[in-house]
Amino acid sequence: MNIQQLKVFREIMKNGSLSSAAKSLHRSQPAISSSLKNLEDSLGIILFKREGRRLLPKPEAFYLLTEAVEILERCRTTQQNLSLMRDRVKGSIRIASMPGPSEYLLPNFISKYLESKADIKITISTHTTLHIRSLMASQTYDMGICDMDFSAADSKLFNCVNLTSECICALPIDHPLAAEKVITPSHLHAEPMGSIHPDMDVVRHIQAAFDEQSVHFNVRFTMQYFIPLLEFVAAGQACVILDKLSARSYAIMQQQAAHERVVFRPFSPATTYGCSILTPLHLPISLVAEEFLNNWQQYVQDILAADI
Repeated sequence: MNIQQLKVFREIMKNGSLSSAAKSLHRSQPAISSSLKNLEDSLGIILFKREGRRLLPKPEAFYLLTEAVEILERCRTTQQNLSLMRDRVKGSIRIASMPGPSEYLLPNFISKYLESKADIKITISTHTTLHIRSLMASQTYDMGICDMDFSAADSKLFNCVNLTSECICALPIDHPLAAEKVITPSHLHAEPMGSIHPDMDVVRHIQAAFDEQSVHFNVRFTMQYFIPLLEFVAAGQACVILDKLSARSYAIMQQQAAHERVVFRPFSPATTYGCSILTPLHLPISLVAEEFLNNWQQYVQDILAADI
């Protein structure tokens, strides 16, 4: 028994005769008759009583019709769904992200990406970089977005694309330093600063830049990630040296609120921040997830390359 035989059988039951089924399927009557005989032979059951040219369905035929309709509908739905997946307009994507991108930048990107893709479902889970490593190593997510803080051994756990850019400085819009084209540690000597936790590589690099110029890195506010620190900047209570992704998130938020309270300036000496995009090593991702990944990676690269 195969799908084509079930299609022929369904048409015979629907139309009541071989000739009508042949017309409906645009096939010859002998071909329809042969298909029915092959189906009956494969099942070992006579499905119709023949009375001249008439076919009278037996009880077994009505049972098979119920099953055939369900099977053929499932096949049609499966083929339709796979076509949508092929066209990257149907599917699901699971993302594990560090707090910064998951708060605003990633949802903002996704909302625009999905404007013409109503049948794509996306799940975002927010975790620390360490937890994201574990989740991606277990192959349970399609993509991970986290700080760039990995060893060579990680290449045996997941695929990794590292992206880096230079940090910038966030200042209150009415701060005297907002008039400067480039901010240096000397400008920020003893200024109240916001920072993420000091065990992060980017903070160690910032501290080293201040130490090289023998100026005080005066940390007043410490948080897990950068974006909440910008509220202290907006209130005129601190300055923050941060990555471009966090800055871009806040810049979009300011634009939508139509109330600019924070400005961003280049920071020198060059202090790099890196983020990583992870994918499973042993579990190929879907076509939908692959397209999303490529678009997100390009989006991030464009932000990191642009002036804020």
